Amino acid sequence: MIFVIAVIAIFGIRSGNYLVLRNGDTDEEFARFRVSEGDEFSVTFIHSVNQYPLTDVYQIKDGKIFVIRTIYNNFGAGVQTEIEEGQTLTINENGEMVVSGFDMEMPYLSYIVGTVSDHTLTIHNKEISLREICGRNSKVSFSCEHRYF
Repeated sequence: MIFVIAVIAIFGIRSGNYLVLRNGDTDEEFARFRVSEGDEFSVTFIHSVNQYPLTDVYQIKDGKIFVIRTIYNNFGAGVQTEIEEGQTLTINENGEMVVSGFDMEMPYLSYIVGTVSDHTLTIHNKEISLREICGRNSKVSFSCEHRYF
């Protein structure tokens, strides 16, 4: 009986939703992070055209990834210049421009990790170099997956 309870407890601890990073070409898993409903994560990188940091912020909703806001340090070529219906533009305490109100599901979220500058994943208040875990010029796909064990 104790063995059965222990097995159920172990499986219960490991089951749940995970943010999974995979190689976009081979589907090889790079990393996985436990996530819960409402958790946010972000990807920050230097924009290739305007050369300023840009942060895309995502949230886990109903076991899916939704983009909820983007943070810009500077407007310029290649970044959003118009606010669409339902979106707002605010300035945060660091003087950055925050466009929010997207609330759009991202069923196919991927990035190509920079060769000149890194992409940084921030999840659970930890910053993680995508270059270190995925390699330069890697296509990284993000998904929310449920593990039952």
